[in-house]
Amino acid sequence: MPRTNDTGTHRTRNTHRTRRRRALRREVPGTVGLLADAGDFAAMCGYRSFGFDRQADYADYLHHVEGMLRSFAARGLHTTVALFDPGEYAEYCGEHGLDPDTSETRTRFTAELAGSGTVLPYTGQPIDELVPLLVDEAVRHATWEYATAVLARVGRCADCGEDIGHASFDRAADALQRLVAGAGPGHHHFVCSVPTDDEQLVAVLHADTTSDPDAPPRIEGRESLDFVTVLAAGLALGGPGGLVARTTTEGHRDRVHGWRLDRGRLTALSAAAVFNAYCTDADTGDLVSPEPGVEYCPGYEVDAPGPHH
Repeated sequence: MPRTNDTGTHRTRNTHRTRRRRALRREVPGTVGLLADAGDFAAMCGYRSFGFDRQADYADYLHHVEGMLRSFAARGLHTTVALFDPGEYAEYCGEHGLDPDTSETRTRFTAELAGSGTVLPYTGQPIDELVPLLVDEAVRHATWEYATAVLARVGRCADCGEDIGHASFDRAADALQRLVAGAGPGHHHFVCSVPTDDEQLVAVLHADTTSDPDAPPRIEGRESLDFVTVLAAGLALGGPGGLVARTTTEGHRDRVHGWRLDRGRLTALSAAAVFNAYCTDADTGDLVSPEPGVEYCPGYEVDAPGPHH
């Protein structure tokens, strides 16, 4: 009888196993923790197990991270990038009784960031574009969390018992619809700013509308949720704040409209007030030259009266 080639069969089985494992590896997403600046990088260099020492350069670190991300993408692996904060990492290790000077602990922390922290998918962006995008996303996420906490703790109306935070969110959502509808066709850039005791809340929203009244506005990502939440916090707090809309339409001058937040109401500004706001240096209070090609317009009615003050 012919002899079976056991060696060839074994090699074939190993080849199949390798292929299957590679195929499964492509099904597993990964997360890379990224240090956002040279200060954070220097802090992590204090750990002996970290891959760089204090003599290393932050630019060199970014170069190696970018190379790693590109290698993952070349193998068809989906990778998200998480903002790695050394201060939060130290707190995490202290709370869980973990040794911070191990790669295993850093990996565990990064994995948890993927579910609850600031992350962005890697789509081949250059590293010098990815870092500021990640920082902006962290600021946006922190702003939304703070505004949400404001709405949660503002309480109920002393007169009717209604939840002021919930009512303010509904009013803000309605106001956004009126803002976009009243701006007309074009590309719209909305900015809402609300000062609080702890920080300045700022939300930005971009919307594109057409002359077709049945066509819904096109709004990027989750900007509408962030914008409505910050505006709702301003309405609920009843303090000062402001909102500006700038519209760009082909063949026309840019139009700027403005509103102020005052005692739980979003009130339209006059054209003169909008002009003064735009032509005043926010830091020094000095007058600055009007921007050419811009028309300063009064605000329009966007906020229905609310019972809560």
